[in-house]
Amino acid sequence: MNLLRLHAFAFADALKHLARTPGSFALNVLVVSIALALPFAGLTVLENVRPVSEQLAVEPEISIFMAMEAPRERVTALGPQIRNIVLESGNKARLEFIPREKALSLLKDKSGLSDAITALGENPLPDGYVLKLAGVQSARDAARVEGLAVQLKALPGVEYVQIDSAWVKRLAALMQVFRLALLFLASTLGAVVVAVVFNTIRLQVLTQREEIAVCRLFGATDGFICRPFYYTGALLGLVAGGGALGLVALALPPFNNALAEFARLYASEFRLSALSPLTSMALLTASAGLGLIGALLSVKRHLARMN
Repeated sequence: MNLLRLHAFAFADALKHLARTPGSFALNVLVVSIALALPFAGLTVLENVRPVSEQLAVEPEISIFMAMEAPRERVTALGPQIRNIVLESGNKARLEFIPREKALSLLKDKSGLSDAITALGENPLPDGYVLKLAGVQSARDAARVEGLAVQLKALPGVEYVQIDSAWVKRLAALMQVFRLALLFLASTLGAVVVAVVFNTIRLQVLTQREEIAVCRLFGATDGFICRPFYYTGALLGLVAGGGALGLVALALPPFNNALAEFARLYASEFRLSALSPLTSMALLTASAGLGLIGALLSVKRHLARMN
C-alpha cells in the first residue's frame, strides 16, 4: 500500500508539473505524434493489405514437354505416374495431355504465324502435359510447386518442365520488403521520440534542480525523485500515441475516397480500415514505453551530474 501511495503521489506530481506548462507539453505531443503517425499509418496499410495478399490464390500451371523422339505410347503412359507424384506431394491438380498436333494448331491460331509455321514443313513441337494445380497463396506453396517440378523433370522421356508460380514468390518478397521498410521507419522515428522526450525531461530536471536539491536534504531517495519524471515521459508518449492514432484516423476517409476510384477500375471495393482495438492498445503501450525510455535515460544522466 505504501508503494501504491508513492506511485500515486508521483503521478499526481507529474500531472501538476505538466499543468504548469501546457503549451510546451502540447508542442512536444504534436512533434511526437507526427513522428509516430508515419509508422502507425504504414502498419495500418500493411494490416489491410496482408489479408488481401493471403486471399490471392492462383492456379499455377506446370508445362511438361516431352522429348521429340519419345514415342506416343510412352508419353501417354506417363499420365498415371504424373498423377501419383502429384498425390504424393499433397497437391490437387488437373492434368491435361496436349498432343503435338493440338499444340501446333493452338500455336497457329494464337500467334498469327501460321504461314511461317507451315513453311517449316514439319511439326517442331513435342507432346506435352499441362498440370493445373490448386490455389497457391504463399511463397511456401510456390516452393512446394518447384519441388514438384523437379520430380517431374526426373521422369523418363521428359525434356523440359516450366512453371509459372514465380509471381507468388515476388508478391511474398514485396510484402517482406515492405515489412522491413516499416520496421526501419519505426526504429528511426522511435529514436526520434526517445530524443524528444529525453530533451523535454532534461529541461524539466534543470528547471527543478533546486527543488530536487531540497528533497535530497530531507532524505528523499533517487527513486522518489525520479518517479514523477518517469510518469511525465510515459504520459507524453501515451498522449502522443493517441494523437498519432487520431491523425491516422482523420487521414483514412479522404484516402479511402481517392482509393475507391482506383479500386473501381479493378472491380474491387477495397478500403482501408482502422486498426483493431487490440493493435491500437499495443501501439499506445509501445508509445508510452518509448516515452518512459527517454525519461529514464535523461533522468539517470542528469541526476548523476547533480550529485
